[in-house]
Parts: sequence; C-alpha cells; structure tokens
Amino acid sequence: MKNLKYGLFLMGAFLLMSTNSYAMQPDDKELSGAPVKKTRSESFIFAKDKQWEPAGEGVQRQVLGYDGQVMVVKVKFEKGAIGTPHTHYHTQTTYVASGKFEFTVGGEKKIVEAGDGIYMEPDILHGCVCLEEGLLIDCFSPMRADYLTK
Repeated sequence: MKNLKYGLFLMGAFLLMSTNSYAMQPDDKELSGAPVKKTRSESFIFAKDKQWEPAGEGVQRQVLGYDGQVMVVKVKFEKGAIGTPHTHYHTQTTYVASGKFEFTVGGEKKIVEAGDGIYMEPDILHGCVCLEEGLLIDCFSPMRADYLTK
C-alpha cells in the first residue's frame, strides 16, 4: 500500500509539473458551458463508464485524462502479452500498479513489479513482456494524439 501511495504521489507531481494554464481557460466546459475541445478530456473519467480499447494481443487500455501537454493511460496486460518494442517522441513514465513485467529500455532489461516505475526519454526504443498479469499507468508528455478515438 505504501508503494501504491508513493507511486500515485509521483504521478500527481508529474501531472502538476506537466500542465499549464490551458485547463483554466475561459472556454473550459465547467466555466462557460461550451463543449470540451478535442485537445482536452472531461474533468472526471470514471473507469466503469469507459470502454477498454484493444492495444495489442492480450493488451487493453483506457485513456484516463489528457490535454495538449499530458496524458494518463491505464494499460491492462494478460500474462505473456507483449508491449511491442517501439519509439515515439513523447516523454513517458510508467508506474507498475500490479503484476510483473520484463521491460527493455534502450537495450537495458530489468524486471519490474508493483510499486516500481520506468522512465523512457523521447525516441528511445522500449517495450515489455508481461510475466504476471498486471496493470500499468502510463503518463505521456505531450499527449498521445494517436490514442484518441474519433
């Protein structure tokens, strides 16, 4: 429980550092009643109301909040599922909420489990193999526009 609280604290700190005043602009839905812009999520995202999206064989994700500067994504892995090695220009940090994974970042392999974190600098090759069914919390800056459905 202590690791989970620490991980959530770190995620919150990252979000605070990554956001700007965009979320408080007068065109914000809560302030003006205008529709939310595509570059910003609703203020509250309830997992029970959010569909899981396929993200590879044995992998599903839920986008839990974003604006142009930051995005948080919950990713569920079945045992044996592979997070295919890839690169992107986003800075990424990942919190292991549950399970066990073998991550490779820039050619370095490590086993991570609940409570651990991984940092991936922009354009570095990274991927994982799920060793025990688990859940990851990914945070991207800037947001991953390719994760948004139309």
